[in-house]
Amino acid sequence: MILMLTADARLASIRRLGRALADPTRCRLLLALAEGPAYPAQLARSLDLTRQNVSNHLSCLRGCGLVRARPEGRQTRYELIDPALAHALDDVLRIVSVVEEHSSPDDAEVRADGGRPAAIGPDLDRARMHPAHTAAADAAAGLSGAAGSAP
Repeated sequence: MILMLTADARLASIRRLGRALADPTRCRLLLALAEGPAYPAQLARSLDLTRQNVSNHLSCLRGCGLVRARPEGRQTRYELIDPALAHALDDVLRIVSVVEEHSSPDDAEVRADGGRPAAIGPDLDRARMHPAHTAAADAAAGLSGAAGSAP
């Protein structure tokens, strides 16, 4: 079921997703959970992370509303909040592969030199984006100077 959200609610949702995807460890956790539910100890082992690191990032993902914890005896199992999220992550991966396929070597050099596109995401080519979309991407990434952000 698709809910009709206000513009503010949509923006808040995009910002939560942007916060979750802004960290490589959280991305790895989301992709692992897209494969199915898991326990923190399993995730720590499979991703070669400490349990504390996994716990901190799972807490953030719960706060973003993307994963839920299910107590099972003395353990807690984590899973994506909705199967649609796994499909959305697959869609994002397909889009990224298309962008990478069509990127020129010059685009890669700009991103690799520490310029602003790398701060937003290695797969985002700002030069091809409409100005309204760059402002939305900046806002979602929490960059200063974004439209609607505090100075």
